[in-house]
Amino acid sequence: MADRTSLAAFELLVAVDTHGSISAAARALGIAQPTASAGLRRVERRLGLELVARGARGTALTPTGRAVAGWAREVVTASDRFEASVAGLRSGPSTALRVAASLTVAEYLVPRWLALLAARGDGAEVELVVRNSSDVMDLVLADEADLGFVESPDVRRGLRSRTVARDELVAVVAPSHAWARRRSVRPDELLDQRLVLREAGSGTRQILERALAGVGRALPPHLPTLGSTAALKAAVRHGGQVAVLSALTVADDVDSGRLVALGVAGVDLSRRLRVVWRDGVTPSAAARRLSAVARGTPS
Repeated sequence: MADRTSLAAFELLVAVDTHGSISAAARALGIAQPTASAGLRRVERRLGLELVARGARGTALTPTGRAVAGWAREVVTASDRFEASVAGLRSGPSTALRVAASLTVAEYLVPRWLALLAARGDGAEVELVVRNSSDVMDLVLADEADLGFVESPDVRRGLRSRTVARDELVAVVAPSHAWARRRSVRPDELLDQRLVLREAGSGTRQILERALAGVGRALPPHLPTLGSTAALKAAVRHGGQVAVLSALTVADDVDSGRLVALGVAGVDLSRRLRVVWRDGVTPSAAARRLSAVARGTPS
């Protein structure tokens, strides 16, 4: 059997894609940055591909690297599922609440909701899976998650939903960008810039595409895409690019001066964040409590 790329190598690629830099990926994996850098060089030699662009301002995945990281994420997810399934066989039926959430909700809202539940003395175990909104709905429909939290404008047939929060997308630039002193930009200006986007299937991208279609505009083909909010922020701060992101996800960066947020004139970039569950299924008590906390209502 031919040698195969190691799971550790896949995890390293996914971490770089998720966190936006080698140093952040190393911290997330609990390894030294030189170890992470050496690991990436070994993967590049193993695959015969240039995965990382190294420059004076730091490192970032190349377009090829981002594509390979996307495939690597599928392998890591499958490995996680295998380990969880085997653990379930050892321990018997799981009583954990299985939750799938889009990136914005998982990073910025779910931790608050779980903290509120813990403060009330609710010790329910939660298994959280982070995917884009399209994949979250797939998991709920396949009964691989009890609840899902999504950002997309539409909810699939076979699902029920309730609004848990409201959000708005904003254009973000670095403080050194020519737009940094402006309050808003026009859609045509936005599309003429070095725009970088979330991947297809993300709620953020779907909202932007729909808003632009409402004013007769469309995203240009072949724009660069990144699989995480952290990676988009890094591209904006260090690459001079422009991104459209949730106001929730950039609030701390704007307050600290690392990023500047701008409105997009003439388009509606507001959105609802929703909890979804399978139609015809009564959520468990733990699922109802989490849903109630997310909606800000008593459980």
